[in-house]
Amino acid sequence: MDDEEGMNDQITEGGIGGGGQGGERREGFRGGRAGGRGGGRGGRKGGIDIKPNYFLPKPVKVGDEVDVKIEALASKGDGIARKDGFVIFVKGTKEGDTVKVRVTEVKARFAVGEVVA
Repeated sequence: MDDEEGMNDQITEGGIGGGGQGGERREGFRGGRAGGRGGGRGGRKGGIDIKPNYFLPKPVKVGDEVDVKIEALASKGDGIARKDGFVIFVKGTKEGDTVKVRVTEVKARFAVGEVVA
């Protein structure tokens, strides 16, 4: 019974492991005051970091046809083009191609298009 009583004393006085009053805060557990989610970014608490251009109007919309140059290939093999800095993924292209693309889908940070014959 002595062991159980001692354990209960530790829990009520300073949390498991004891070490002082119950109100003490261990420095370094979450990086002090600035720790935890948000990482101490000037008072921000949690959430995701969304850049302002996320909300700006997109340079293309569904149905638009644009001439683009494929700059690179994505990991799945789609061509990557840009229109005013906005990424457009185009299937069936290779790096260096200059093609006319019809936009089929527009997301917050990128668009998907297909080659117009």
